[in-house]
Amino acid sequence: MSAGERFTVALIGASGLLGRAVANELASAASTQPWRVVRTARSRADAASVKLDLLDHDAVRAFLGEVAPDAIVVAAAERRPDICENDPALARALNVDALNVIATEARALGAWVLSISTDYVFDGTSPPYLPDDAPAPLNAYGQSKLDGERALLASDPRSCVLRLPLLYGPFTGWNESAVTSLTPAIVKSADAANPPASMDAWATRYPTFTPDVAVVIRGMLEQHAKGATISGIAQWSGDEPMTKFDIAERIARALNVDAKLIAQRTPTDATPRPRDCHLDSGRLEALGIGRRTPFDIAIGGLLANCPDVSSQ
Repeated sequence: MSAGERFTVALIGASGLLGRAVANELASAASTQPWRVVRTARSRADAASVKLDLLDHDAVRAFLGEVAPDAIVVAAAERRPDICENDPALARALNVDALNVIATEARALGAWVLSISTDYVFDGTSPPYLPDDAPAPLNAYGQSKLDGERALLASDPRSCVLRLPLLYGPFTGWNESAVTSLTPAIVKSADAANPPASMDAWATRYPTFTPDVAVVIRGMLEQHAKGATISGIAQWSGDEPMTKFDIAERIARALNVDAKLIAQRTPTDATPRPRDCHLDSGRLEALGIGRRTPFDIAIGGLLANCPDVSSQ
């Protein structure tokens, strides 16, 4: 880019858990970066975003043709494993077919695509996983995201997939993240009249703070804007291993509640989940891209500003 030239980013899925964090990070950089960000949302579109349904392929093509972005960040997806397992057609429509449409249009426009994927493309038996390790998803969600990765990179090898693990961050409802969704049960268990809360102590997760991921994505966009495009597969992950039982204990400490928790040592999920999919972040770290906020600091800040959970 030449000095003063405008760089346009289409942020697809700007109203979601990750999309909001990316939108905020890019807005904070507006004074130092010559870019404009065009946000899209489906059910939660507002005055600052364009309403866009990814299942409407003609609308997606029209939007991209009108905006003519230099870069497209795809933060929208069907990310709920149980929903994907029960409705694989919907998972494919959002995680594969829509991404394929975006990739095809992006290639025609010369736009770089950065699409978000998941650690669930792996089976969790041989961590840590490098970007080029062989995927082996255990469920429909992981398979749909893997198929989306392959569709994108086959369409344009210059594009990039960013794999991420369990996300948490500023939220609009407890269930936006599998981390914050534990909170109401934790608080309820502290009441002597209620039974203990059962928490998974089998699968190891790496909770990753969405504002940190937003810093990563900003860094990747900056690389592209200066002609040092990151292509292929990249990964980013928090570095603190925890089970949901561990997460629950730390949430209880942050809330200063005496929770009664039971460690569940055998998986009970109807949808199969991998045991440990720790992602190696070395590729981005070597470029000086990334930030990690300690979990206790991040969750403490989130819960200090949360609504009263006792009424949930």
